[in-house]
Amino acid sequence: MSEYSDPLTGQPVGAPVDTTPAQLPGPVTLQGRYGHIEKLTAAHAPALWKVFAGHDAVWTYISTDGPFSNEADFSSFIAKRAAMPDPYAYAIVDTSGQAVGYFTLMEIRPAMRVIEVGHVLYSPSLQRTLLGTEAQYLLARYAFETLGYRRYEWKCNALNAPSWRAALRYGFVHEGVLRQHLIAKGRNRDNAYFSMLDSEWPLRKANFERWLAPENFTADGKQIVSLRELNGPPA
Repeated sequence: MSEYSDPLTGQPVGAPVDTTPAQLPGPVTLQGRYGHIEKLTAAHAPALWKVFAGHDAVWTYISTDGPFSNEADFSSFIAKRAAMPDPYAYAIVDTSGQAVGYFTLMEIRPAMRVIEVGHVLYSPSLQRTLLGTEAQYLLARYAFETLGYRRYEWKCNALNAPSWRAALRYGFVHEGVLRQHLIAKGRNRDNAYFSMLDSEWPLRKANFERWLAPENFTADGKQIVSLRELNGPPA
């Protein structure tokens, strides 16, 4: 039940909110322990092609793009993606300086202080790595703590089981499925919706940092406590 009432009608209403708009994402470099993220540019295309070429499965649930059969088409796509203000794309770069994936901040609504992490393209060399998780931590921290968003969204094709599991592992809350929400590459797409709120971020941040800490891993690289365990069972 709402704790707030309209002063004129007595009807229940939402809590007051700071209406200062959030900031737009920018060309920052966010440094982590296992790599960093930086603004995606056309110059990342050769390195990304090396890790994506021949891995068509990573594009299956991307609603509009891929897979690509040659480097020229892929490079043209990366150049266009890098130039867009929304989605605003970041390269994920490993400790050797090589780009191994990218993701974006998108559906950017500063007045509502709502933003989404989307177009998450992890090459096989990035999947199931410490950097893969750390990149999500760095981007979420940037969205909440630097840009000032109050709602951070994750959406995926409802058939995309790995993306669904990843959202829950990272600490997003499943909100439901919008049926027949999109036509993607000529096929129906039901969209699963997830979110993380600014009020939830301090605990999620602590869980990310505990999981990413070197002491959470044995000498042979096995995790001691899982991030999914830290973030609790699915709601």
